[in-house]
Amino acid sequence: MPVVKVIELVGQSKQSWEDAVRQAVAEAARTIRNIQGVEVLNWTGEVDGQGNLTAYRADVNVAFLVDENR
Repeated sequence: MPVVKVIELVGQSKQSWEDAVRQAVAEAARTIRNIQGVEVLNWTGEVDGQGNLTAYRADVNVAFLVDENR
């Protein structure tokens, strides 16, 4: 029976919240195999002194299969 592990990450982007999610998953994929899905937990942003949104953040859970051949 497969086992799934879930880790929480925060992605950041200057473009959009969607890109922040992509950044988190892409970074996780550099060292984690068998990623099965992502769940967005929270959207946050960074605002400068003039009230402009300057960075987008996404808190995500990334789920991946535990390697059975460990």
